[in-house]
Amino acid sequence: MAQVTDVRARSVVAWLVLLFTLPALLSIAARALFFQQPHWSESSHEPTGLAPRAETTPEPVVQVYAARTWGARGGVAVHTWIAAKRTGASGYTRFEVIGWRLRSGSALVVGPGTADAEWFSNTPWLLADLRGDGVEAVIDKIEATVENYPHRRAYRMWPGPNSNTFVAHIGRAVPELGLDLPPTAIGKDYLGGLGGSAVVGRAPSGTGFQLSLGGVVGVLVALREGIEVNLLGLVAGVRPWPLAVKLPGLGTWPSRTVARESADGGDG
Repeated sequence: MAQVTDVRARSVVAWLVLLFTLPALLSIAARALFFQQPHWSESSHEPTGLAPRAETTPEPVVQVYAARTWGARGGVAVHTWIAAKRTGASGYTRFEVIGWRLRSGSALVVGPGTADAEWFSNTPWLLADLRGDGVEAVIDKIEATVENYPHRRAYRMWPGPNSNTFVAHIGRAVPELGLDLPPTAIGKDYLGGLGGSAVVGRAPSGTGFQLSLGGVVGVLVALREGIEVNLLGLVAGVRPWPLAVKLPGLGTWPSRTVARESADGGDG
């Protein structure tokens, strides 16, 4: 009986290893074979047309973006950021965390920028798009949360805090964003330091909760994200509605279509 139990246990471990490593390895291989990436110094940061032009859009806008990171890391990880424009503003403000900016004393970067720019030649995609009624209040909440971000003077690619830790932190405080961060947003599950005990917090969407040990091991259950398991920063899971599978490296399949919304939940 003990032998059977041991065999079953090893079988479960083997399947878990495959589930968390095979998709990531496939994604890395596909990126190496099919994506011709320029040197970082020659990479593009051109706009992609996903954001409405500020000059011709009087209404307030908040958008959240994700794009694959530069280099081999892009096979398993994305960079996320938030862009906002107040009523009548002629440009966007970007809110993000950038590792190399820590040299100046803070990794947190807030200032004018292109909302929908490529990230080192990687095309971004929309995670949230809020416009119109109620969005000014959402921007107020974002700015207040950014002001009190606790990890501005710290940055670690893994397990966090990093750019995805920052956006997830904003999502927890501003549930109007309804964020369903992709499984490739490594660092989104970092809730605090490795103190030897589990930490419980809200899911980034604000529609559920998660348990996380330093962003290394954890589980998330939420209406928006579904069920996710984090193992060494790699995330796998399932979203019941709309039905999708979440895999390390490969992301969410099929991806969620982001609808243009007002902050009160109606179509914009």
